[in-house]
Amino acid sequence: MKPPGLSIFFPACNDGATIASLVIAAVQTASRLTPDFEVLVINDGSTDATASVADELARLYSHVRVVHHEHNRGYGGALQSGFGAATKELIFYTDGDAQYDPREMERLWAHMGEGVDLVNGYKISRSDPLHRIIIGRIYHHTVKLLFGLRVRDVDCDFRLIRRSVFDRVRLEKASGVICLEMMKKIHDAGFTIAEVPVHHYHRAYGKSQFFNFRRLVRTAFDVFGLWQELVWHRAPARDARADACVAPATADHEAATAVETAPGLPEIERT
Repeated sequence: MKPPGLSIFFPACNDGATIASLVIAAVQTASRLTPDFEVLVINDGSTDATASVADELARLYSHVRVVHHEHNRGYGGALQSGFGAATKELIFYTDGDAQYDPREMERLWAHMGEGVDLVNGYKISRSDPLHRIIIGRIYHHTVKLLFGLRVRDVDCDFRLIRRSVFDRVRLEKASGVICLEMMKKIHDAGFTIAEVPVHHYHRAYGKSQFFNFRRLVRTAFDVFGLWQELVWHRAPARDARADACVAPATADHEAATAVETAPGLPEIERT
């Protein structure tokens, strides 16, 4: 049976130091999974070398395309562009800061079986400073309780999704709360979710755009607004079907090793 087509995209904002290794790893990995694939870089108004590096990758690799935002649209805007530009049956995305290894998408691919709509990664161990780990855990448990979600890791941006999901799920948020919006709408629509453990690595370059006081306050307001919309007021888009089925990949979790240093960068192969 012919494998399905695969779209891979990386939302990238000032990730010029990491985006090349991610794209090359994605091209190499995707080529082992299916002959029908594309890799997209969503350059979200970067002010560093991201745009020029991405354009050079597109010149070197026929499977690579670049979407440029003249101005920064926020993380939600970048994800919306990525999902909108993707043309294949399956869509994988992860961030352009290299805190996840694109080669681990093979684990997700192995669990995208018949009847599964989304394979969601979850961090084996979070490789961040202590304050970010604490804030992340508070956020995770709070939103799971508020939104009635059963997934292990709401904010792990390492996902493989059927494109057909977005025939019924419409994403609207421009901020980082889009991930919560997406998981809640997918959950409420009754789609089947599998979960797979993945490694999370220390940020080698740049700094997080999320973990500052102003962004945290804004996120709190955004989460409250989303809760009002999707829970309190029961948004009309909610499907009447039963809760989504979450099927964790326990075998992978038992086999997974502890987080160590980031993986070595692949060699550049010209095509």
